[in-house]
Amino acid sequence: QLQFVESGGGVVQPGGSLRLSCVASGFTLDAYAVRWFRQAPGKEHEGVSCISISGGRTYYADSVNGRFTVSRDNAKNTVYLQMNSLKPEDTAVYYCAAALERCYSDSRVYEYWGQGTQVTVSS
Repeated sequence: QLQFVESGGGVVQPGGSLRLSCVASGFTLDAYAVRWFRQAPGKEHEGVSCISISGGRTYYADSVNGRFTVSRDNAKNTVYLQMNSLKPEDTAVYYCAAALERCYSDSRVYEYWGQGTQVTVSS
């Protein structure tokens, strides 16, 4: 089955950090840009960050810019999301998905969605 497997979520206090991982299963990442999404209860899913195929271009939502850092290791078929200075409003299920060639703003072009990993920020 072609999909991502996300991990690294958990419960953390405000101001804390987590590092999420997203491993491609059944396909190789070197032809795909990868975007992190999140979905909080009762809300639409939101694009958080995106990284180009080479890793040379990265994009962030305003709500996480300066706190989150996306990176990738194509040799390990893995994309990471380092999340620092976490806030309660970052609480959500985090997913990654892939798009051929480059990052797109339209979430409908993304494929290979994983099951997600839960991040809870609470004191």
